[in-house]
Amino acid sequence: MNVKTNKTKKQANVENQAVNLLSKEELCKRIEGVEKELKSYTWRELKTNGKFAKNDKLSFITDDMLIVGCDIGSETHYIRAIDIRGRELSRKAFEFGNTAEGFEAAKAWMLELAVQNRKSQIVLGLEPTGHYWFTLAAWLITAGISVVQVNPYAVKQSKEIEDNSQLKDDRKDPKLIANLVKDGNFGMPYLPEETYADMRKLSMFRDQLTEDRIRNINRLHRELKIYFLEYMDAFGKIDGTFALEVLKVSCIPSEITELGTEGLRNIWHEAKLRGRGYSRASEIVEYAEKSVGLKDGSSVGRETVKWFAKEIMKLDEQLAWIENTLHKKCMEIPYAENILEIKGVGENILAGIVAEMGDISRFDDVKEIQKLSGMSLVACSSGKHKGQTKISHRGRKRLRYWLFQAARSAVSHAEEFKELHVYYTTRADNPLKKMQSLIVIACKILRVIYTILKTGKDYDPQKMLKDIKRPKAALAAKAA
Repeated sequence: MNVKTNKTKKQANVENQAVNLLSKEELCKRIEGVEKELKSYTWRELKTNGKFAKNDKLSFITDDMLIVGCDIGSETHYIRAIDIRGRELSRKAFEFGNTAEGFEAAKAWMLELAVQNRKSQIVLGLEPTGHYWFTLAAWLITAGISVVQVNPYAVKQSKEIEDNSQLKDDRKDPKLIANLVKDGNFGMPYLPEETYADMRKLSMFRDQLTEDRIRNINRLHRELKIYFLEYMDAFGKIDGTFALEVLKVSCIPSEITELGTEGLRNIWHEAKLRGRGYSRASEIVEYAEKSVGLKDGSSVGRETVKWFAKEIMKLDEQLAWIENTLHKKCMEIPYAENILEIKGVGENILAGIVAEMGDISRFDDVKEIQKLSGMSLVACSSGKHKGQTKISHRGRKRLRYWLFQAARSAVSHAEEFKELHVYYTTRADNPLKKMQSLIVIACKILRVIYTILKTGKDYDPQKMLKDIKRPKAALAAKAA
């Protein structure tokens, strides 16, 4: 048996040498042949909805595959290739730029290596860190190359396996990634499409503009604390429309005093504002008259405040457009209107959840979404030691944020969730802390959303409470 094996190995070596010595013309023909046969697999083609068992992953990596690991950078990427047994097929890391020319060069390098080693398919693994991998992954999939993703934490933990060294660099990482793919430690990436892609982008843009707005408000506070120390008592809320319309004109107490009550009301009238804000005009003037704010540098300070006020108002207009568009996109999702029947879960919250969650059809179980959000329970236990159970916090941070917001809002506005929250925090057996209860309710809301989007059922608050056996049992015990 060993003799036969040795002969086979010798034959393979001879064949590989022959391939390496092919003429340029013959090599090009074979590359064209392999390129025609390339087929990229995504979670849709595999019909696994992105859920792979370990055995399925190992079966996916076949002997005819060139396994490529890629270390993603902002401008430069590095790739290395191995076979199914972990033998390196590339002499060194191939470096290419984050451009169309760079992508073509990387593809040509992989195809030539595939031909030289008699491989007919190519799979490339990468870390889904940052946003630099989106374009490359989409381009490679279009080119017929399967793309999978590995956990960055797994790459970090395996850095000493290769050479017993803690060194981690651009040239070492690709091989670590390729070996993780070889061993079935990968997942299928999900790139949102159509409506879901629009919603994801809009949601991210909304978050960015909201952060800009908060920064500008904080800077506005700083300036006003110097030149109009009493501004909080005068205006109450400085990021409101009434305050911003005044600050857009002037924040200097002496100028506000000069404007007087009628001057302030004229500013609001020209801005077509209506409401109780008019009654604060006289109070603002009184505070301005008594102000002890700094006068030196006030001319520059005034212009600074005016600029911040205008920027905040501009951001408010942009955010209003984004939220309006996001709500319309959200209503394109089948059965989204049924979810809005949950009191407290409005269009903003629902749009945030759907944008981060993506297409519901790629999930077979709600626990997959719970894991994606970082709300799955983990515990470190060993022997007699039982560790504390807590949520993993590993997953999409924004999805976890919106689910938590949904829980807080539902507990405040929906009677059924109020009841549930009271039960969880006051039950005799294992009462939960307030935060723990909100996390449990967030997971419950997620299950409700999942069921509605999957089945199209209407939301029934009473059915939700009936499905919870523990509150029912507790009430029965109390009645007895």
